[in-house]
Amino acid sequence: MVRNRRVVVTGLGPVTAAGVGVAGLRAGLREARSPVDTVTSFDPATFRSRMAAEIHGFEPSDFMDSATVRRTDRFVQFAMAAARLALEDAGMLDAEASSETAAEPSPRPGDPSISPRASWAAALDLDPARTAVQLGSAMGGIAHAENQLRRFLESGARSLDPRLATTTFAGAASCQIAVRLGISGPNSTNAMSCAAGTMAVGEATRLIREGSVDVALAGGADAPLAPVCYGAFAALRAMSKRNDDPAAACRPFDAHRDGFVMGEGACILVLEERSRAEARGARIYAEVAGYGTNNDAHHMAAPRPDGSMAAAAMRNALAESGLAADAVDHVNAHASSTVLNDQTESRVIRQALGSRADDVSVSATKPFHGHALGASGAMEAAIVCLSLADGWVPPTLNHEEPGEGCDLDYVAMASDVGRTGDVNVALSNSFGFGGINAVLCLTRPEVRS
Repeated sequence: MVRNRRVVVTGLGPVTAAGVGVAGLRAGLREARSPVDTVTSFDPATFRSRMAAEIHGFEPSDFMDSATVRRTDRFVQFAMAAARLALEDAGMLDAEASSETAAEPSPRPGDPSISPRASWAAALDLDPARTAVQLGSAMGGIAHAENQLRRFLESGARSLDPRLATTTFAGAASCQIAVRLGISGPNSTNAMSCAAGTMAVGEATRLIREGSVDVALAGGADAPLAPVCYGAFAALRAMSKRNDDPAAACRPFDAHRDGFVMGEGACILVLEERSRAEARGARIYAEVAGYGTNNDAHHMAAPRPDGSMAAAAMRNALAESGLAADAVDHVNAHASSTVLNDQTESRVIRQALGSRADDVSVSATKPFHGHALGASGAMEAAIVCLSLADGWVPPTLNHEEPGEGCDLDYVAMASDVGRTGDVNVALSNSFGFGGINAVLCLTRPEVRS
């Protein structure tokens, strides 16, 4: 029987091009500058699009021992760093204690006598069996797989990494987190494209509500900046070609938008049953009040033209929260900066919110962190949590002239610095390939008390 318990967010672990950690992300948003630039991870000269929101200066050894770094893909490293940051932010992991033995040796393959958890588990304040790990990743370890394919073609089978199979599958990140922390509750990774991170948060919320677990680490991770993966999206002609002005390339809802800009990174949220969080005196960013998801059943790459199913997902998230459309203050839009998707989402928001659509602030944050595919929804959920907690909505960078059909009250033109004021109820939209729609309704913790 569903016990319908309440779920709150008590920790944020962003690893983004806008900033790493809560302080880094806050600072990056306030700076109101896009980090998008020419790709440096590989030579992009052969592609029509040559930009990305890369995370520069990320040192995985700051979050895990060197042996773990050597045997994990970048998307796993992002996820493990995000998990650690989120647990520290939630006050469940003592940062000093967990870093004292960061250099402890990891286990040798086949040696069961050495715990791979090092100091993390010892410093962790939660019940492993009552904790879930729920992640999303659109591409998993594709970058490592590409590198290994090149090695195979150049040097033969003996050159392959013997851990290739366990390194590149999409579930590698959630499993590495579970192994490192000794978490034995439900563990799952969905690969539902651009909606994956949002769906992971929504499904984790359901696990806590129904009483299966008390705590969940939920979010997404992707590291798609490798030539074949990047080239596949470039071949779709879905990415911006504004190569001469990368920082202005991601232009949500703008009349001159011409495609999305790829990003990378991870974000994990600590979700917790509300009474548990209150009992331990946790700082609560937001309540996950509702979750809606469905499928357009229309096309693999284009949204349903009438927007009816995406609008239904927004309405379902509100219905689950017990709130009406006129309670919504803010929408963090999926807003990928593609011509078709942004216009359709404008229609979707109007359908879902009716006349309230003219009064809510609508913003799009992908100019800050790029479209990090399966990680984007989790990043945007974290940004909404900060908006609820701080009473500040970030600007929509590069939005200078509304595009045709993009006629909502978008929160910021390029010259603005965001909007200050109470945000009590917010929706966070994610719409992905295959027609997947996922929406979270996040509220300030006192709204539904």
